[in-house]
Amino acid sequence: MKKVVVIGAGASGLMAAYAAAKNGHDVTVIEKNEKAGKKIYITGKGRCNITNDILPDEFFANVVNNAKFLYGCIHTFSPQKLMEFLEKGGLSLKTERGGRVFPLSDKASDVTACLMDYCKNAGVKFCFNENVEKIEVNQGTLSGIITQNRKILTDCVVVATGGKSYPGTGSTGDGYRFAELLGLKVIPPRPALCGINCDMSHISSLQGLALKNVRISAVKDNKEIASFFGEMLFTHFGISGPTVLSLSSILNKFDLRQIRLYIDLKPALDKETLDKRILRDFQKFHEKEIQNALVELLPKSLILPVLNSAGIPANIRVSSFSRANREKLVNVLKAFKIIPVSLRDFSECIVTAGGVDVKEINPKTMECKKISGLYFTGEVLDVDAFTGGYNLQIAFSTGYVAGSSI
Repeated sequence: MKKVVVIGAGASGLMAAYAAAKNGHDVTVIEKNEKAGKKIYITGKGRCNITNDILPDEFFANVVNNAKFLYGCIHTFSPQKLMEFLEKGGLSLKTERGGRVFPLSDKASDVTACLMDYCKNAGVKFCFNENVEKIEVNQGTLSGIITQNRKILTDCVVVATGGKSYPGTGSTGDGYRFAELLGLKVIPPRPALCGINCDMSHISSLQGLALKNVRISAVKDNKEIASFFGEMLFTHFGISGPTVLSLSSILNKFDLRQIRLYIDLKPALDKETLDKRILRDFQKFHEKEIQNALVELLPKSLILPVLNSAGIPANIRVSSFSRANREKLVNVLKAFKIIPVSLRDFSECIVTAGGVDVKEINPKTMECKKISGLYFTGEVLDVDAFTGGYNLQIAFSTGYVAGSSI
């Protein structure tokens, strides 16, 4: 039996603690907050999108960084195995659009309660309101930890401290600091799954407008680097919504001053078909000004920004609208330009990209290659994925593999 300390009582920490205790080890979880699962409580807008009911081989297409590193752990503890585990623990689940899995109760707190029951029944001990300040290593082997008021000798430590997103939940980058002090490489943390601050000069009037079934693309040096279809939202700072969140996880590697964003407002129609649609509307509204002839094609608040982007005066009458103007209108409808400025900061991003370099970690065990007995799991690692339950699944899978490997 080994003495194991898990730093952090989030999704990966609780799973690691249970898996290690199940193997007969003496496990203590040390958590800086007053309770476990503080970030779990706010995931999925308080409903907790636990995982995605997708086969492991399909899972990796939704991982943004270092999917190959995750092959072993996702196959070892797949979404299906996680669902079975939680339901066996008394948590009823449901699957919604896009394979997203939630607790039947729609209460994130029930997920934490299920994990805590597993841990307590396995004999895991908890120390809340205690902050780990340092991890001690002796000649390449883990020896103990130091908190604000004591030193604990231990055989193994699992670092499950999360990233830097939503720092109010306790994710303040502690794991990165531990890793760097121990000489491990850390990929600089970046916001991921967040809104994008934009130049609002031509879109300020769109605040609050939600669009469905549009395609947003990012372009650098006239080359498309990413594109997503679905819903988006104009906000006071720029843009957000599902497509934008996914896009941010790609754009966080780029200098946004070199990026332009384009919204295809009518992705189901090619330019020729869209032109014919506009002509039909023009026949219907042939006596009106152009700003009043597009009411069936676009949301009202979007008409003037589109016309301004196309360089078309709003008061031109349809009867005198030239073919050249119609071509400019079609081009803007297929590529409404937005200028990004920066990503929203860590206080608003759903997950953190970057983290402990996966080259430092054994993917089969989550153990540090250089320091025996030291493990890293979850968001502290340089792995992240799109929305849909994938990031929590990564937390559960890496935690399970780490705990089971001790």
